[in-house]
Amino acid sequence: MSIFQLSRRDFLKLTASGALGLVLSELGVDRAFAAPPTSKGLALFSGVAIMDAPFANANQVEAIGKDQVFDLLGEVQGDYLSNVNNATWYVVNGGYVHSGPVLPVETNYQKPVYTLAAEGQLAEVCAPYSLTYRSPFSNSNNAHRLYYESTHWVKKVIVDRDEKSVWYEIFDKELKKSFYVPSYNLRLIPNDELTQLSPEVPNEEKLLHVDLVSQVVTAFEGQKMVLSVRCASGQRGTDTPKGQWRTYHKGPSIHMTNRGDAVANIYNLAGVPWTSFFTGSGHAFHGTYWHNDYGRRRSNGCINLPSSVAKWVYRWTSPVVPANVDYLHQPDQGTNVIIE
Repeated sequence: MSIFQLSRRDFLKLTASGALGLVLSELGVDRAFAAPPTSKGLALFSGVAIMDAPFANANQVEAIGKDQVFDLLGEVQGDYLSNVNNATWYVVNGGYVHSGPVLPVETNYQKPVYTLAAEGQLAEVCAPYSLTYRSPFSNSNNAHRLYYESTHWVKKVIVDRDEKSVWYEIFDKELKKSFYVPSYNLRLIPNDELTQLSPEVPNEEKLLHVDLVSQVVTAFEGQKMVLSVRCASGQRGTDTPKGQWRTYHKGPSIHMTNRGDAVANIYNLAGVPWTSFFTGSGHAFHGTYWHNDYGRRRSNGCINLPSSVAKWVYRWTSPVVPANVDYLHQPDQGTNVIIE
């Protein structure tokens, strides 16, 4: 039996009985859920440990510094660190690193586009990270870094003929400031990547189900399962709220921060991609570029997903956000969400 052949009814029965996690483990769904690694990885904090075997109690060989890019030679299943649902380790030169603190990345430099619509165009970072600048000159002061697959609104194209460089101006609504990014580090997202998925399926037939025990997000079209992936929900103290909800407001690029209402555990995340909110207090499904550790509670209340999966959820759910709109709020609308 395959998990992908389960009906919605059978799946919800497993959830209610508490047996979903056991079934997923027996079926090896962890490996099915794991996206194949790219050829490169980005260390997401300082001191990512290279071990001599894919086990938490193995010997440490070396440590990788934050934002270092290194080769991923493959992946194996070992044991877990603090995440019982993530036993994936990457094979690297010299040993093994747990997948949790490693973001699989690619470098796909882009040719510049010189003409934009008046309202600008959405773009995603297509390199492991990109520096931002306070002015469109290579000797300008740096600001912050933008990470792989984060999304940003390009408002203007600037050509520096002296430097023979092309810059994209992005505007951060939270900071109320413009920053400048080398054009080759941003991929402008075409409108056909923002259309709705499964538009022929009535919205009332679509359902997103989140099992907090197993840390699994599952999407149904009627009785048919069309997606099932590991997630990272809210940790203790910032729990993801249980109940029935709707994805009634959405934005393809959101600057998330709790700076205004927190004195500890402050986060400040620019360009969070593919955000589908389901509460009025900021809980959402969204892409994640600051960890790769799905299967345990570790967020500030949101449902963390790999960015490619969050994009699928964003496109599949209602309301449909037009390509030229950075945020859409439609009370009492949206696709049904059940969290339990």
